[in-house]
Amino acid sequence: MQTVITYLSFLITTMILHGQNTIEVTMTHFDSNAGIVKVGLYNAEDTFLERPYKALSTNISEERAQVIFSEIPDGIYAISCYHDEDNNGSLNMFMGMIPTESYGTSNNAPSRFGPPKWKDAAFEVKDGVVRKLEIKL
Repeated sequence: MQTVITYLSFLITTMILHGQNTIEVTMTHFDSNAGIVKVGLYNAEDTFLERPYKALSTNISEERAQVIFSEIPDGIYAISCYHDEDNNGSLNMFMGMIPTESYGTSNNAPSRFGPPKWKDAAFEVKDGVVRKLEIKL
């Protein structure tokens, strides 16, 4: 009986701890400390840059900022962030196409002839890892 209880305890503990990853995002190279930075964590290609799985925002200090996403299940993710310098809640665009506020994505994915691509920004987390990312705006 004790063997069964030990096994069940181990199984339940494994299930609880499995997939609880942390993603630490440090953003640098802001033009100023004005406003805030908005950060989105995406878990699917079809919602990338449109509907984040989780979102955080924080202040900027010494032209740097950091956010931490905790308790993230195993999977493939991407990060997008922008400097909301005027605190209006959205990324300002010139003629609806060209961003006028600084932005960045995980893996510092390039934006060639349009927004960054999921495949360039995607990364994997699994097995309770603490993933540290640096994004240069």
